[in-house]
Amino acid sequence: MSEVLGPVPVLAVVGRPNVGKSTLVNRIIGRREAVVEDIPGVTRDRVSYDATWAGRAFTVVDTGGWDPDARGLAQAIAAQAEVAVSLADAVLFVVDATVGITDADEAVVRILRKSGRPVVLAANKVDDARTEAEAHGLWNLGLGEPFPVSALHGRGSGEMLDAILAALPEPPPETIGEEVGGPRRIAIVGKPNVGKSSLLNKLAGEDRVVVDNVAGTTVDPVDELVELGGRQWRFIDTAGIRKRVKEASGHEYYASLRTSTAIDRAELAVLVLDGSQSISEQDVRILQTVREAGRALVIAFNKWDLVDEERRYYLDREIERELVQVQWAPRINITARTGWHVDRIVPALDKALEGWETRIGTGALNTFLGRLVAEHPHPVRSGKQPKILFGTQATTAPPTFILFTSGKLDASYERYVERRLREEFGFVGTPIVLQQRPREKRKR
Repeated sequence: MSEVLGPVPVLAVVGRPNVGKSTLVNRIIGRREAVVEDIPGVTRDRVSYDATWAGRAFTVVDTGGWDPDARGLAQAIAAQAEVAVSLADAVLFVVDATVGITDADEAVVRILRKSGRPVVLAANKVDDARTEAEAHGLWNLGLGEPFPVSALHGRGSGEMLDAILAALPEPPPETIGEEVGGPRRIAIVGKPNVGKSSLLNKLAGEDRVVVDNVAGTTVDPVDELVELGGRQWRFIDTAGIRKRVKEASGHEYYASLRTSTAIDRAELAVLVLDGSQSISEQDVRILQTVREAGRALVIAFNKWDLVDEERRYYLDREIERELVQVQWAPRINITARTGWHVDRIVPALDKALEGWETRIGTGALNTFLGRLVAEHPHPVRSGKQPKILFGTQATTAPPTFILFTSGKLDASYERYVERRLREEFGFVGTPIVLQQRPREKRKR
């Protein structure tokens, strides 16, 4: 799999139920993943897929998931299209060429025109020359050339894909952590209503983000350049991640997609937790997203003015239980509303980014590993005792180590190695990736 650098552009697929969006998505991604049924509104679940065409990668988001009976159909589709458009780099608008233009299509066209996003118009279900003539009637929509395709048979899909690539922005050739001299990229993440926007406003010293006591006011991520400690930082504010993505409605689905995109674009994530509330499953899920993305992490307990003696007692227990996987992350207590202790954020960011970019020389690493193995050898398993023969640090950001071993190490021993690495070399605020390369047995 080739390494894709920088954020991958997003293509949203919109259109009425039953125009063949999911079949077309399967055609674009080259595999059957989107659920296809002859019933309107089947697409409810995971709706984001990785695709490549002509060597370029992009993300396809299938915007099913509305319930045709929830409100007037045209209204529901329009609302969905609005969200999709606000979050995508380009839009594929799918119309059923055999039906022609409906009121619902017209409503979507108005939104697409207003958005200024590039739109590729797909006239689907064009299986023969007769329907192709009907497809040309779609020029009247004023969205440019309609591309006649048959999602089912693949007819015309190549031309449509070329048009999609032309509409999508070229991914910038940025590599995480190597934006020379650019401001460090920080994502502020957390579930809705924990005070992310208030924190950003306090850091920026002005009201740049709408703050409302309604959970989920922020939907689009806003990139803010903020000067702190005499340096520029780029803050990526995000909509709160809500329920599990599969259960999320269209709007929330996009918000969570955006949050994970923000984490991918950032070098460090500040996870904002509400100190006055119990740490929830959702908070832990966001933590996992940050860890899996290999980003540096700082945890900020906000609303500290609401934390009394009793709450502090329970919070300490929760931290021990729920945050055990990220004991390495710097923790700060703040009150974003009043600005109390917000100045502690910059030193925490610096410490975490330094840990994230720490490199250990091969000599020092192997001296350390030799000592570790001598003091605490791997336990014997079914007559065998795997050993670490040699180690090297492959990359930083996050620190990634390759351990060459005589056999597979237990997960518990791997955790022990990680703990000792942290004791010896710091690695504050960063996940550590350990990859094992057990020695191949020689075949006789």
